[in-house]
Amino acid sequence: MRLLGWVTLLLFPIPGYLMQYFFNDLTWIEFLDLERYSIISLVYGLELGIVYAFIAYFFMSAPFFEKLPNRIDTAIRKMNFSFQDGIFLSLCAGIGEELLFRAGIQSFLGPFTTSIFFVAIHGYLNPFNLRFSVYGLIVLPFIFMISYGFDTFGLLFCMAAHFSYDAILFTFMIKKD
Repeated sequence: MRLLGWVTLLLFPIPGYLMQYFFNDLTWIEFLDLERYSIISLVYGLELGIVYAFIAYFFMSAPFFEKLPNRIDTAIRKMNFSFQDGIFLSLCAGIGEELLFRAGIQSFLGPFTTSIFFVAIHGYLNPFNLRFSVYGLIVLPFIFMISYGFDTFGLLFCMAAHFSYDAILFTFMIKKD
């Protein structure tokens, strides 16, 4: 799983950057959106991710989700992840996936389609599994907020929101007895 984290962090940004480089002539610095990094974007992103993680966890704790096959929380606990592992994987996903989806793909597909694609590619919009799809519908508004927030607050906002959302949920999954 740690290897997958490194792959997400180091390799996912490459296709996003190449798309922007070849089609929009963006430099690496422009792709990283460094000029819009600010403490406000960071704080707003962290706040959004934290608040939405608690909302999602509240819904995921409902009896409806108890019968979910292949529960991610069960798999995470079986892997004996530490808190540090959860933070590392959250950073990898927050940075790598947002560079691919928000900084790369979104300028071609738009925020709405990119959000649906993002949730679907994670397996949460599954026509063969109602419970996974309901979870997808719970997380989809969060992804919409990140996608639409990209234009206003920048890439750092998206990374911070994604990171804090994942970190809170990893913490719940790792610590739940």
